[in-house]
Amino acid sequence: MGNDITHSETETGTLNRRGLMFILSSPSGAGKTTLSQMLLKADDEIALSVSATTRPPRPGETDGVDYHFVSDAQFDQMVEEDDFYEWAHVFDHRYGTPKGMIRNALKEGQDFLFDIDWQGTQQLYQKDQQDAVSVFILPPSLAALRQRLESRATDSGDVIDGRMERARAEISHWAEYDYVVINDDRESCFAKVREILHAERMRRTRQTGLIPFVRELMG
Repeated sequence: MGNDITHSETETGTLNRRGLMFILSSPSGAGKTTLSQMLLKADDEIALSVSATTRPPRPGETDGVDYHFVSDAQFDQMVEEDDFYEWAHVFDHRYGTPKGMIRNALKEGQDFLFDIDWQGTQQLYQKDQQDAVSVFILPPSLAALRQRLESRATDSGDVIDGRMERARAEISHWAEYDYVVINDDRESCFAKVREILHAERMRRTRQTGLIPFVRELMG
């Protein structure tokens, strides 16, 4: 960013800022996907980070929109070239976040939403901690979580048992996140997530336009 205050900045009262990587994690069924969709619909300053994956497309999914669908060999090459912020194995497939496009957009003030697990969150922090903000969504209880999984009517009992076992393991990493929110009411939980995002956007270290603005104020 340059050192001059633009006309639009002084007129609107907004300053240039660096974008952030907003991470939402939760056990399967705790509401992360729904909250992500609500946030993307309500806030036009944040965009979904599109991951690369080795799993095949599901009906209705579009390459480059839902995921970048790649072969195992292509994924191996991207790992070898250090082209991921983070990547992880999830249910027999691999998922990863390509770096280049995101880094350039962050400089221009674009925010990105990441729907990743605790392993991906750790990797992302190791690569770019200053731009990352992490939120872990907890269910109100394990019984409520199981009920949500069963209400989907898409998985067998054995699959649900496996997801519950994985959920317990994921919940054990709650203390590694910047924020933790209990999703006992969807609208209330969403409001808290938005409050976190708004506050993090206002961090002094992200306000790249503050230095020239204050210099101008002080003459």
